[in-house]
Amino acid sequence: MTGRLRRPTGRYAGRSAQERQAERRRRFLDAGLQLFGDSPGYRATTVAALSESAGLSTRQFYEEFRTLEDVLAALHLRVNDWAEEAALAALAESVHLPVAERAAAVFRAYAANVTGDPRRIRIAFIEIIGVSPQLDRQRLARRSRWVDLICAEAAAAAERGEAQVRDHRIAAAAFIGSVNGLLHDWSAGWVEATLDQVVDELVRMLLGILQPVPLGPDGGPAGA
Repeated sequence: MTGRLRRPTGRYAGRSAQERQAERRRRFLDAGLQLFGDSPGYRATTVAALSESAGLSTRQFYEEFRTLEDVLAALHLRVNDWAEEAALAALAESVHLPVAERAAAVFRAYAANVTGDPRRIRIAFIEIIGVSPQLDRQRLARRSRWVDLICAEAAAAAERGEAQVRDHRIAAAAFIGSVNGLLHDWSAGWVEATLDQVVDELVRMLLGILQPVPLGPDGGPAGA
């Protein structure tokens, strides 16, 4: 299949072609969230199975997507968008709090959103890994977006005297890598901890980036 089939035009049952298209796309994505994020997973799902789960035909699938990878890519972006919206809403609500409370509130909002549905965890941290170079680029682009958000908030905190004035990009990238790795391992059952314990540890790491212990000339904690 080299491209999408031509979409229908005109109105049907009181809905425009654009409205029907949006509804079909939503149903395919909902089915993808269930099949990729639960069972059998992305790699074991077929176009026929996804279409059946969505209550649509394979012909309709190819009107909206080229491949199942396109569905996974859209779901990965959707899960990240939901989490970003939750984090930004928490940031707006906590803007007047001290930096430690503000950072904790924002990260907990992010974590609650992405972990509130186990299917979102699997889409964001498991199924997306190693699928293709294109999806690897998309994953890294979204990771960079999270790094930019942390750096922007760290810079704002530094201007208010709440955080150290420095380039936070490497530390932010390391933190995002820790989030991805730890949530992946926790979801896979490789970390013996509750989700609350995992989130608490990640919050402590984030605060350590914003308020690091000053180092002395010997590389140890200053004043030790």
